[in-house]
Amino acid sequence: MLLKLFSALAFAVPALAVVGEWGQCGVCDTGLVCTYQNDYYWQCLKGTATTTTTTTTTSAATPTATPTGYVKTNGTRFTVNGARFNAVGTNSYWVGLGGYGDTDMNQAFADMAAAGATVVRTWGFNDVTTSTVSNYPIYYQLWNGSTPTVNTGATGLQKFDTVVKLAKANGLRLIVPLVNNWSDYGGMDVYVNAIAGSANHDLFYTNTAVKTAFKNYIKTFVSRYSTEAGIFAWELGNEPRCKGSTGTSTGTCTPATITAWATEISAYIKSIDANHLVAIGDEGFYNQPSNPSYPYQGGEGIDFDANLKISSIDFGTVHLYPSSWGQSDYTGWGNQWITDHATSMNTAKKPVLLEEFGVPDSTQSTVYTSWFNTVVSSGLTGDLIWQAGSIFSSGRTWDDGYAIYPDDPVYPLLKTHAAAIKARAT
Repeated sequence: MLLKLFSALAFAVPALAVVGEWGQCGVCDTGLVCTYQNDYYWQCLKGTATTTTTTTTTSAATPTATPTGYVKTNGTRFTVNGARFNAVGTNSYWVGLGGYGDTDMNQAFADMAAAGATVVRTWGFNDVTTSTVSNYPIYYQLWNGSTPTVNTGATGLQKFDTVVKLAKANGLRLIVPLVNNWSDYGGMDVYVNAIAGSANHDLFYTNTAVKTAFKNYIKTFVSRYSTEAGIFAWELGNEPRCKGSTGTSTGTCTPATITAWATEISAYIKSIDANHLVAIGDEGFYNQPSNPSYPYQGGEGIDFDANLKISSIDFGTVHLYPSSWGQSDYTGWGNQWITDHATSMNTAKKPVLLEEFGVPDSTQSTVYTSWFNTVVSSGLTGDLIWQAGSIFSSGRTWDDGYAIYPDDPVYPLLKTHAAAIKARAT
């Protein structure tokens, strides 16, 4: 009822600006109609408006405005235009890389926004070679031997342009990692193999020619969006470690190696884009060798507290996968992990974002409820679940065992948690 009232009012108020395709209604531009997407969103789309009957008894929220201004930090908080910005949301690596059309991509972002998201983390990388390019509908950099070429065409950065546009149309900002530690979608090893002719993963952090090639990619990608309000932050990579998918390294990589690399690369990003925040994109591992718990020991080359002190790193990132890290007490161990990072946050006086987390399907509701309560009670800055799922006319998006679809029993829990994060005092 309120949704239909909102739609009617949108057409009745002449002072509203004309809204283009994919924008939130508004007065839709010529040839567009205000179309129902879900219980939170109506958008200006081509075609005939859809009349939808819903049985929900919850009042619909007013759609979020298209992002303006850049995200900044103030102590342990994020801000936009001087006001507190509450970061909560999800990951969707696949939304721009899966070869989906604009309608499906828009639906995906609408599903995320309807769950209360303000931020989405999505890949800003896909490195392919001449032998693998045919396997990917979308890629951002093509390697021909040791020569990389950024793909700025329709199957490359123009596609990412659409990702940014549709995210903004749904009131969402993007966190964008720029390379993968793992072999999925290319990763650091493509650089090392192509330039250094080596399988040693950690040369990505120390080889001068490799770092130069990465900086060249960063310059092209980041410069393209340096004034784009839809970008929340850049991340140096996804889950950087001393070792990658093959486990091969020089054996000389330590936490100091990755801290030095993070210092250099984050400063470089800042030199070409002063508007956006920069983070590492790491898992938040500590460097406490005597600690009996593996994620605290520093063996993967990450020192969370040292990295948080880097002046060109604006906020800390944390991941949480107890089932993959040898921890059987998902709830208790995860709550301690969150609490410990909140302590680090307060010590460093910088925001800390739990930007990936997940447990297997059967335990999700119970574990996530507890973790969400701890995020709120500890004051941790925010969180992004791994990962979003959508149901298109062609079927469901890929499920790795963690995906949360709109018909999943966990989906309402995400809405409740997002509301709790957004209710924090200004």
